[in-house]
Amino acid sequence: MTFFALLFFAQDYNAQALEYVKQARDTANPVYHAKAEEALRKSFEAAPDNFEGLKAKTWLLLGQHRFAEALELATKLNRKSPEDLQVSGFLVDANVELGNYADAENAAQWMLDLRPGNISGLTRAAYLRELYKDPDGALQLMQQAFHRTRAEDKGDRAWILTHIGRLLGKKHDYAKAELALDAALKIVPNYHYALGNLAELRKDQKNFNAAAELYRKRSEVAPHPENLYDLGDALMKAGRQSEAKAVFARFEPLAIAESEKFDNSNRELALYYLDYAKKPVQGLRIAQFEANRRRDVHTLEVYAKALRMNGKAKESQLALAETEERLNATLKRQLARASN
Repeated sequence: MTFFALLFFAQDYNAQALEYVKQARDTANPVYHAKAEEALRKSFEAAPDNFEGLKAKTWLLLGQHRFAEALELATKLNRKSPEDLQVSGFLVDANVELGNYADAENAAQWMLDLRPGNISGLTRAAYLRELYKDPDGALQLMQQAFHRTRAEDKGDRAWILTHIGRLLGKKHDYAKAELALDAALKIVPNYHYALGNLAELRKDQKNFNAAAELYRKRSEVAPHPENLYDLGDALMKAGRQSEAKAVFARFEPLAIAESEKFDNSNRELALYYLDYAKKPVQGLRIAQFEANRRRDVHTLEVYAKALRMNGKAKESQLALAETEERLNATLKRQLARASN
């Protein structure tokens, strides 16, 4: 069989792998990651280390939360093809999750410079805007992305709508937030991202009973341990302590079992130990373990809380200062670029 024939077969497997990773995102079912791995194995058998296969592998690594590996592979691919938009998107994603915000911002800006108005660049720039505490800018970019998304790309439209709804909720524009989230649920019924964001909306409105039922529904369609934590937390806030304790009793062993894996519930496990189990030492141990692997803002905030609750106020302040420094330095660079 000729090289081109083998490459043709490889591309077919690559397309399968990409579709499986997308289904894993949309359904929260990790079985699709295993299917993607198998498709990529066949791709590389047909054409070892083919470029499109390596791109699909990078997206798979991101889906599995193997962010350092994804960044290493995306960096190599970017050197080979600096103008590949998808690879630049992977650089943004990996760097954000690792807390490398300056590198993430550079990659996102490159995407928009390379192809102004592209959907992938807009959504990633929106997420960075949100991190910079600019919800208005984030919402504007996400809405632009939605209007550019084709009607037939239902999964992408639902995903963007959930983020629009979440951003509107942060602005306390609850009516419009509900419209966006309901629209996402009409496109993809029981969409776990939309259910979670709608639950967050109810929590913000202090309607913890409604939030708990939405979290319960999400945990049924996406049975990840972190989703059980959110359910238990909402039940506690609703005053339903016996139900919450039963949920936490399910959550803790499941979270412990995956605590050393890349795709884990360590932030939620640390918060459970700190806020509910009253085991601050265990909370700090888990938070520190995760912070040693990734330095994103959300992880460092949990780590700082764990340090504070263990009587390490100075170290807690340093961890919080690191989060601010990482974001502020990148924001200053972006503002300077905009003024030139």
